[in-house]
Amino acid sequence: MQSLLEALIGPPNAQQAVRIAVRLVAALLAGGVIGYQRQRAGKAAGLRTHIIVCFGTALFVLAGTEAGMGEDALSRIVQGVATGIGFLGAGAIIKMEGTHEIRGLTTAAGIWLTCALGVLIGLGKILIAAAAVFLAWVVLALVVKVERRLEGSGDDA
Repeated sequence: MQSLLEALIGPPNAQQAVRIAVRLVAALLAGGVIGYQRQRAGKAAGLRTHIIVCFGTALFVLAGTEAGMGEDALSRIVQGVATGIGFLGAGAIIKMEGTHEIRGLTTAAGIWLTCALGVLIGLGKILIAAAAVFLAWVVLALVVKVERRLEGSGDDA
C-alpha cells in the first residue's frame, strides 16, 4: 500500500508540501482580491473567475516546477497559459453596434493580469505578486474615480 501511495504522490516531503500549499493559498487570495473588486464593481468576470484563473495558472507553473522542468520548458508553459488566457479575455470584449463603443477591455486586461499573478505565485515570487495585487487594486478601484472626474470636467477643448 505504501508503494502505491508513493507512486501516486511521490515520496512524502513536508517542506515540499508546505511550499506547494503556501503557493496555492496565495494564488487563491490574489485572485480573490482582484475578483472581489471586480465583483463589487458589477463586472462580468468577478470573484470566482479571477480566483480560478490565478489558481489554475499557478497550478500549471507548479506542475512544471515540481516535475523539475528547466527554464525553457517553464517558459513554454507560461507562453501557452498566456495565449489561452488571451482567448478567454477576448471573449469578454464586446463591440456595441449602435454606438461603436468597445466594452470589456478592462475585464479582459484584469483576467490577463490575474494570470500573470498566478505565474509569479507559481514560481514562488509571492512578495512581487503581493505588491502587484496592491497596485492593481489601486488602478481598478481608485483610478476609475479619477477617470470619472476627468470625464465630468466638461473640457472639450
